[in-house]
Amino acid sequence: MKAFKYLLLSVLFVSATAIAQDEQQKKEPQPSHSNTNKFRQLYQEFSTPNEYRAASGAPGHAYYQQQADYKMDIVIDDVKAKLFGEETITYTNNSPDVLKYLWVQLDQNVRAKDSKSPLIEGSGVRQVQQASSFAKDFLGEPFEGGFNIEFVKDKNGKPLPHTINRTMMRVELPEPMKTGDKFSFSIKWNYNINDYIKDGGRSGFEYFPEDDNRLYVIAQFYPRMAVYNDVEGWQNSQFWGRDEFALPFGDFDVNITVPEDHILDATGVLTNRKDVFSDKMMERYEKAKKSYDEPVVIVTQKEAEKAEKKKATKTKTWKFSAKNVRDYGFATSRKFIFDMMAVKIGDKDVMAVSLYPKEGNPLWEDWSTKAVASTLKSYSRMTFDYPYHKAISVHARQQGMEYPMICWNYGRPEKDGSYDDRTKYGMMSVIIHEVGHNFFPMIVNSDERQWTWMDEGLNTFVQYVAEQDFGEWYPKALSKGDAKYPSRRGPAAKIVSYMGGDQNYIAPIMSKGLNTYQFGNNAYGKPATGLNILRETIMGRELFDYAFREYANRWMFKHPTPEDFFRTMEDASAVDLDWFWRGWFYTTDYTDIAIKEVKTFKVAETPKDMVKNMAQRYNMAEKDIPALVYMVEEGSDEDKMSNKANVLDNSQSLKSYVMDNFTPAERKSLKNPKYFYNVTFEKPGPLVMPIIVEYTYEDGTKMTETYPAEIWRLNDKEVSKAIASEKKIVSIMVDPNEETADVDTTNNSWPAKAEMSEFDKMKNKK
Repeated sequence: MKAFKYLLLSVLFVSATAIAQDEQQKKEPQPSHSNTNKFRQLYQEFSTPNEYRAASGAPGHAYYQQQADYKMDIVIDDVKAKLFGEETITYTNNSPDVLKYLWVQLDQNVRAKDSKSPLIEGSGVRQVQQASSFAKDFLGEPFEGGFNIEFVKDKNGKPLPHTINRTMMRVELPEPMKTGDKFSFSIKWNYNINDYIKDGGRSGFEYFPEDDNRLYVIAQFYPRMAVYNDVEGWQNSQFWGRDEFALPFGDFDVNITVPEDHILDATGVLTNRKDVFSDKMMERYEKAKKSYDEPVVIVTQKEAEKAEKKKATKTKTWKFSAKNVRDYGFATSRKFIFDMMAVKIGDKDVMAVSLYPKEGNPLWEDWSTKAVASTLKSYSRMTFDYPYHKAISVHARQQGMEYPMICWNYGRPEKDGSYDDRTKYGMMSVIIHEVGHNFFPMIVNSDERQWTWMDEGLNTFVQYVAEQDFGEWYPKALSKGDAKYPSRRGPAAKIVSYMGGDQNYIAPIMSKGLNTYQFGNNAYGKPATGLNILRETIMGRELFDYAFREYANRWMFKHPTPEDFFRTMEDASAVDLDWFWRGWFYTTDYTDIAIKEVKTFKVAETPKDMVKNMAQRYNMAEKDIPALVYMVEEGSDEDKMSNKANVLDNSQSLKSYVMDNFTPAERKSLKNPKYFYNVTFEKPGPLVMPIIVEYTYEDGTKMTETYPAEIWRLNDKEVSKAIASEKKIVSIMVDPNEETADVDTTNNSWPAKAEMSEFDKMKNKK
């Protein structure tokens, strides 16, 4: 009989639903619509898996990538601030395609006199402008920048036809390259090195008038092969100055000739260290290889200051060899202080290195190399063991830029050596960020020209993790009053003002970096925050970290696409995230989840007329209708009309009322809810997110429940939850710890708060 009653009860509920649907269908038919469900799969947005890129997000069985090897001789003329170079490139065609020509990147041409880059930016008259900026825009002569290509020749010295189209050069092949073919050719060039303080740029020099010296940070200094792959073919999109670089991996042998008194470091292994290091430097270097706690100074400040005072007329050549890197950079100056320490990564030692002038002290000698070491440990934990033998941080004013094994970073104290928290934390954060770029995109080699967020966003996310580690591992680095590292980006609350801002000036993350409005928020902040929400709120650290490491390991030293990342995160975690990728990455939707209303209910005996009506509808005797639980809203007309004797306020009465559905043993384990609530959540914001709810009880205790995002799958506007509680609920709060980037928190509470949200304030201003 018990089983029959359960079956009958389910039939009654299903029938009631069917009746309601029948009544709805009698109304006017609604207009048809396509599938706009936010939980539909990303089949339309994603490219189709193929033999090169598997549906799992892993490289396919036929995945390939090209290789470009370089042999270079570079000379820096410190008097004229000019670079001279000659290189031999050996290009290997590993693709299944026949190539008729090669594309070479000439990024320095962005600074050529006839560059189109300044012309693509709208620029009306600014009523207030820095004097230096005004002089650059209207008073000075354009910088004589850009590559001067002296020749392009094949290995036999025969000139190769080539065409320069601004920042790209097409080199015609004597014969088409088939799969497996190699082709070697040489380029000779020179260019004027830019003063990046005056003229801008990611590389160049800073001039110090006090001692008449330059500090060079040199990159994009050589003609570089463009990427050819299964996604873009040739990635020969022009360099306009913002979007960074897509580059193939290769081996580099580089000889760099500079003034004899310069200190230099670069991508790769220094192969003639004994020739360029003094005996004292070698002795200190050997000591540094065994120091894991404190940096060892290789060139002291006193020695650097002495070198500043006179300039060598002779030169010295530093020789480097780098295997399997995608780019090359170096820094050189007679002003450099030089320190190192070892850091244990896996089963090997890596050297953490810093180069900085006296202007960087005392901040740099205290924290630069330790920040490098900490970063390598944090990123290796989150991805894979750092594979290179060193990581270098170079102090360069107004710079923050990365290359394999080397990066330049800002953070300069005042002339008296003092610095505030902004300078200190800014310096630490930029070092962590730029050293972290060794992992993304120097090793996990995404296409920065197309998908800026794939290196900047992923890197900013891991930067946040590394910053928190740094603050924990080096508490002396924190300022008084800071319990943890004050990260600028990462937590959800940090992105709210951007996501709740003017939609006319917001672009989806899945936009080419050149076409975004707020580059920092779009390419750095929002993707980093999204990944942090996945890790902390949606997936949990264990699932997220496993999947994130899987992505990093699958694609280290390869060329991933966004789909490869999205698919791997799902493949390795068994969490369907298409709804999240669509909303967070493909749209400018924002989160706004509210408590619409809260109603309190009582349990009453089923009214006689309801039982009678059901018996008649289903042709049953009233005695065969199973016990029904009848809920009435407190304060409603039904509540007022109910016979108080029929209202079951006592939980024991409730147990007795439903006892025929349970055995005596089951009855003993039943809960004793005394309070019943219907909580209706609404979603004024278009973005799908889990509903995180904190319930506070009359006795002061709290309970947090997270309803998965899928709760919105059938109704994107509002959803209700029935809450049975043994204790009286006195307040309810949505997203109490600000985990979902909710732009309007004034509608998150019950009872409701009266103050106006920042989101509403912004809307009222418009």
